[in-house]
Amino acid sequence: MEENIMNRNCWGSQANSTSLVEENKFCPICNEEGIQVKGITVKHMVIENLIPQVEDDNYYLCLSEKCDIVYYSSNSDFHIEKEQIKVPISFKEDANPKYICYCNRVTEENIVNAIRNEGARNIKDIIRLTGAMKNGKCEINHPTGKCCSPVIQETIDRALGI
Repeated sequence: MEENIMNRNCWGSQANSTSLVEENKFCPICNEEGIQVKGITVKHMVIENLIPQVEDDNYYLCLSEKCDIVYYSSNSDFHIEKEQIKVPISFKEDANPKYICYCNRVTEENIVNAIRNEGARNIKDIIRLTGAMKNGKCEINHPTGKCCSPVIQETIDRALGI
């Protein structure tokens, strides 16, 4: 079932979206619950030779840090492993570097350094000091297809001991 939803991008402007992305399914390998991701996101994340195999359907992102599967289809055996993705998936066990803002290649380390060494205390400081969330094209650059601001805030909170 599709419905028209208004989503906000990183800068607060609205964009139409015609797919539901909150439905959960289980990874066929680790059986962990995943989150739905648009096909356009998956197409931009996979290595060049896999692009033709990625359909416009929605996929699921495996959230298990130990599982080698990144994306999988709920209606076929098709799945994509870490080695088939262009960038490290930050929440996967061996990700290096651990990108937080994929659009601008801002890492967890960049954010922690901005807090410890440059006095950052909030998202506004992190944006100013690291360039995170500028020129955002989250739908095609972030593995979830969503804005990184919640993960930036979690990283700030951890670094500040909140």
